[in-house]
Amino acid sequence: MKLNLTAKIRQKLALKTPPVSENDVLECFINRTHSFLIDTREDHQTDPVTQWFISENDYGRRLKVCFMKEEAHITIKSAYVPNADEERIYTKFAKPLFM
Repeated sequence: MKLNLTAKIRQKLALKTPPVSENDVLECFINRTHSFLIDTREDHQTDPVTQWFISENDYGRRLKVCFMKEEAHITIKSAYVPNADEERIYTKFAKPLFM
């Protein structure tokens, strides 16, 4: 499935400290070990739903990736270093992909 990053999102990711590249996001998808979670916060409701996960790129940098899965592609909404609360939520609710 193809990743879709708009110019606005590319700029947003480039301004992160440190910057997040499209390759970082792709590596996080490939290296993912747990399920996606759905963002249920009222002000983040989208159609299709916004999903997210936390994973590492190939260099061990952990990122929270937020996206919408559409028919032919995945639209990236954001990617950044997760805070402790996001790590706690993901650890508690995400299911392992392999057992």
